[in-house]
Amino acid sequence: MARAVPSVLDAIGSTPLVRIQRLNPNRDVRIYAKLEFLNPSGSIKDRIVKHIVEDAEARGVLKPGATIIENTSGNTGAAVAMIAAIKGYKAILTMPDKVSKEKQRALRALGAEIVVCPTAAAPGHPDHYVQRAHDLAAAIPGSFRIDQYDNPKNAQAHYLSTGPEIWAQTGGNIDYFVASGSTGGTVSGVGRFLKEKQPKIKVLMPDPVGSIYYTYFHTRQIVAEEIGTYNVEGVGEDHIAKCLDFSVLDDVVRFTDVDAFVTARRLALEEGIFAGGSSGANLWAALDLAKRLTTPAVIVTIFPDTGLKYLSKMYDDAWMTDKGFLAPRSDAAHGIDTAASMPAIA
Repeated sequence: MARAVPSVLDAIGSTPLVRIQRLNPNRDVRIYAKLEFLNPSGSIKDRIVKHIVEDAEARGVLKPGATIIENTSGNTGAAVAMIAAIKGYKAILTMPDKVSKEKQRALRALGAEIVVCPTAAAPGHPDHYVQRAHDLAAAIPGSFRIDQYDNPKNAQAHYLSTGPEIWAQTGGNIDYFVASGSTGGTVSGVGRFLKEKQPKIKVLMPDPVGSIYYTYFHTRQIVAEEIGTYNVEGVGEDHIAKCLDFSVLDDVVRFTDVDAFVTARRLALEEGIFAGGSSGANLWAALDLAKRLTTPAVIVTIFPDTGLKYLSKMYDDAWMTDKGFLAPRSDAAHGIDTAASMPAIA
């Protein structure tokens, strides 16, 4: 029986690790996923916001009644809004306009003020969602920014919680850790912890086409021409986050929106796990890795958030078809496509 806890904050973490069965293409490889969407606000970001807020309170830089400001693709914002509601802070959240309506409405329901910015705005432009957060923090006395992209406490939260949980849940039997990144906190913190326990563990980060991380990892160059828009939320970036520790990574692989969304939809249909697009990206990379392995291995990946946040996007056939991610069907009125009607997982 689950224990009673004094606050929703005490329900953060200790998420289950489950085995992927039907989608696994290699019977000699075990694939496990950590269900981070079971955190109270529906994503892995509860861990970092709780850690950063508690640290700021202890240091006296976050005062009672203050305003917490953060740029977000929605999940960090939900964690901020939830924790601000519990603790009596005001929350102002900036985000690109590609963030799903479900996420935006959830933030407002939790009492946050949201500022929606153009996804295509260039880094440093006043309309870029990160720059807008910087400007708001500078203009509001006594405000506090989570600063998830550049705050080392982000990766530290995962080093102290997510990494040890995975190590304990696998009994130290793990060969590969797969996690996409935007701030890079999860892959950096978990990866560092696991490699300290077992240096032979390999860390792989999937990165969407349109993000700069893939090329930067392989060449240490930023190619401005490669920066583009993509639909999967919460992963990849158009600037280098200081939180992302590239020295922890063994490889970065590219995926497309189709890879992420089709895999997530198949995850729901064939494994009964209802997760978001970044989960699909992580699983796609884990499955691709499993197909290439020729010896037994254990792969662990992360499912960062729930599919409930994307009902109007990747789980909507009309939206998928309009974006060119799903072929038109004459019987679309019957609901979500069957796995057979979807592109095969590459």
